[in-house]
Amino acid sequence: MNYEQPKNPLHGYTLEQIVVSLSDYYGWEGLGGRIEVRCFNEDPSVKSSLKFLRKTPWARKKVEDLFIYTLAKYGTTKVDQLESSPKSEQ
Repeated sequence: MNYEQPKNPLHGYTLEQIVVSLSDYYGWEGLGGRIEVRCFNEDPSVKSSLKFLRKTPWARKKVEDLFIYTLAKYGTTKVDQLESSPKSEQ
């Protein structure tokens, strides 16, 4: 069953894509300054962040909200750039 979610701005993005794009866009230091959680501030990595965010709904909500805000305000993230890059067409 494939459900369409036209009003969900996160539809089509995995949590990993969100974390990678935010860390690429803001850097780990900038991301840790915006969302103060240890997985962004102390020895940050995508793997540790995903593990924490999957277990912690309030932190995941903050990350998703920042992603939505970034898309709305700046119109692009690393995910959007990757989707439209020539490498993705190969």
